[in-house]
Amino acid sequence: QVQLEESGGGLVQAGGSLRLSCAASGRVSGTNTMGWYRQAPGKERELVATSTTGGSTNYADTVKGRFTISRDKYAKNTVYLEMNSLRPEDTATYYCKVEFNWVINVEGASRRMEYWGKGTLVTVSS
Repeated sequence: QVQLEESGGGLVQAGGSLRLSCAASGRVSGTNTMGWYRQAPGKERELVATSTTGGSTNYADTVKGRFTISRDKYAKNTVYLEMNSLRPEDTATYYCKVEFNWVINVEGASRRMEYWGKGTLVTVSS
């Protein structure tokens, strides 16, 4: 099994900064994608940013230039989301996700696995 532990949410004024952390433990492939998603009340869950073990990152247009996703230098299955210039519309519950292919037999067949954290609330006041 895989566990995701998120931390770092809270209340901040518009223009402020927060840093979220997510650590994945358990049976996690060494090749994976970890990312942050968010869900505001009454809205669909949406991508915020992702990071692959290969070093690629991807951001939603709404956060480009303000948010930065990174991996811990030593704990590769730990990701951070540095959020700057926060806006009230960034208010949401932020969820961490890890996904990877898990080999299930000697022929090399694999299954796509994904796990979600419980979420951490970010509230940005105006």
